[in-house]
Amino acid sequence: MDRSAAPSCHVLDARGVAEAVVIARDLLALHQATINRLNVYPVPDGDTGTNMLLTVGSIVEEIGPLESVGTGSHAMKAVCKAVAHGSLMGARGNSGVILCQVLRGLSGPLAESVDGRAHADAVARGLVAGAEAARAAVLRPVDGTILSVADAAGAAASAAAQSGLGLAETLGAARRAAVAALWKTPEQLPVLARAGVVDAGGTGLVLVLDALCEVATGEHLGVELELPSDVLATLGSGSGSAGDSSRTSAPPGDGQGELRYEVMYLLNAPDEAIPAFKDVWAGVGDSIVVVGGDGLWNCHIHTDDIGAAIEACLDVGRPRDIRVTDLAEQVEEEQWVRQAGESPVEEPAGPTPRTSVVAVATGDGLRRIFRSLGVGITVRGGQSMNPSTAEILDAIEAVPAGDVVILPNNSNVVPVAEQAAARSAKRVRVVPTRGIPEGFAALLDYDPQASLEENAAAMDSASRRVVAGEVTRAVRAADSEVGAIAEGDFIGVSRAGVESIGHTLSDATCALIERLLRPEHEIVTLIEGTGTSVAESRKVTEWLRAEHPDVTVERHVGGQPLYPFLLSIE
Repeated sequence: MDRSAAPSCHVLDARGVAEAVVIARDLLALHQATINRLNVYPVPDGDTGTNMLLTVGSIVEEIGPLESVGTGSHAMKAVCKAVAHGSLMGARGNSGVILCQVLRGLSGPLAESVDGRAHADAVARGLVAGAEAARAAVLRPVDGTILSVADAAGAAASAAAQSGLGLAETLGAARRAAVAALWKTPEQLPVLARAGVVDAGGTGLVLVLDALCEVATGEHLGVELELPSDVLATLGSGSGSAGDSSRTSAPPGDGQGELRYEVMYLLNAPDEAIPAFKDVWAGVGDSIVVVGGDGLWNCHIHTDDIGAAIEACLDVGRPRDIRVTDLAEQVEEEQWVRQAGESPVEEPAGPTPRTSVVAVATGDGLRRIFRSLGVGITVRGGQSMNPSTAEILDAIEAVPAGDVVILPNNSNVVPVAEQAAARSAKRVRVVPTRGIPEGFAALLDYDPQASLEENAAAMDSASRRVVAGEVTRAVRAADSEVGAIAEGDFIGVSRAGVESIGHTLSDATCALIERLLRPEHEIVTLIEGTGTSVAESRKVTEWLRAEHPDVTVERHVGGQPLYPFLLSIE
C-alpha cells in the first residue's frame, strides 16, 4: 500500500482507517531501531520495534492498495476485518501479540459505524475494548508496560467522548494520556528505572495513536519520539540491553528469566476450550499471551519445554505456523549487531610470531578455545552474523606478524575473507575452513614461527582430515535424501548435506555421529552451544559409550548460537 496514493483523510472512515495503518507502519519503521534499544529484559522474544512493525505491516498487506479502499459502512467493515485478521495472523513476539489485541478491540466498534464513519464515541469504546482485551489476554499482567499505556488511552478517550468532545479532541486526549502513562512506566517497573528507559511496547502504541491523530486532524505531528530527556540521554549513550520489553507477565526473577525458548503458533480451537488450555500453559512457562476468537487464536509463551508447549494444544485443537525461537541465540546476535560499530578485535598478547592467525567465531567459549590454540585475534561472526570485509581487514592489520592466516570457519565468510586478504598490505592466506571443527583441526598444525606457506599448507591439510558435523534446527519444511524435514525438526548436517533428522536434539546428534563414524576413528569432540542442556549432552555421551566404547569423547563449551552441537571426528 502506498501512503502517497491518496490525500490525508480528516475522518475515520474506511479510507481514514487504512491510511492510519500505513502511517503507523511508517512511524514504526522510522523508530524501529530506537524502540528496539528501549528493551531491557535479559531474555528477549525478539525486538519490540521490529515485532510491532511486522505486525502492523501484515495489516497493510491484508488491506491492500489504499486506492482500492471504498467508502460507506460495507467498506468500513471490510477494513476493520482486515485490521483484526491481519494483526492476528501476522503478530510477532509478545509486543506484536499485545498490539494485535489492542487493534482488534478498536476495530470492533469502528466496524459497527452505521454511516461508515467512526465518531468520538466509537473510537473511545474501541480504545477501552482494546485495552481490556489486551489485559485479559495476558495470564499474569504487569503494570508499567504497554498495558498501562493502553489503559490510560482508553480511559482518557472515554472521558473526552462522554464530555461531548469531537473525534480529533478525543484522540488527542487519548494520545496525551498515553504519553503521560508512558513516562510513568519507570515508576511502575524498577527494571525500567534501573535501565533509564521507558517501556518499549508503550512507545510503539503511542506511535499508533499518533497515526490516528494525524488522520483525524490532518496535521502532521512530526517524526520525533516524545520521550523524557533522561531517556533520550540514555539512548544517546548507547546503554540498554536486548529483549522485548513489552513482556506483560512478571519480569525475570525466581528463575523465570532463564526460560530458553519462545514458542508461538496459530491454534484452531473452540473458544470455550481456551481457558483450560491457558491453565495448562500456566504450568509450562511464562510471558503467556493468547489472543483471538471465533475459533482462531494466536498463542505465545516462553518455556524450557517446547514439546509440552505444543502438546498442550493438541487436546483442544489443531496448531499451525509453529515458530520456535531460541532466546539465547537472539541475545548473542543482538550483541553482535550492537557491537558492529565497535572494534572487532582483541588485544594481541605474547611474543611476536612469524605468522599470525585471524579466526572468525561467535560465542565466548569458542573464542577462548581459539585463543588457547594460538589465534592472535578473533573476529565476531559466524552463521547469520557474517562480519564485513573491513572488520576482517582491521583484524589482519592489528595482529603483530606481517604474515597472516585467516580461518573463516563458515562458507559464507570465505569470500569476505578473500576480499580482505586481497586488500591488505600484509601477506595473507585464507585456509577455507567451512566450520568451527575444521578451524580447530587446522590450528593443531599451526606453528607460530613457521613461514606463511608452511602454515597455510599444513593447516589446510589438517582441516581436511577432520570429519565435521553440526546439529541445528530446521526453520522450514523441506525434503532431503534421508527423509522429509518438518519445520522445527533437529537436523544433523555434514559437508555432504543433511545426514539425520530427529524430534529431539540428542536423537539427531546420535544419528549424525552414527552416519559419520568409521572404524578407524578414535576421538569424537562435542562443542556445546546455546540450545543444548546437560541432559541432552549426557544422552549423547552415554550413547557413545554404550555403542562405541573404544571411542574417546571430548566435550567443550563453545557458546555458539544456532548450532547446539558442533562435532568433529578424528
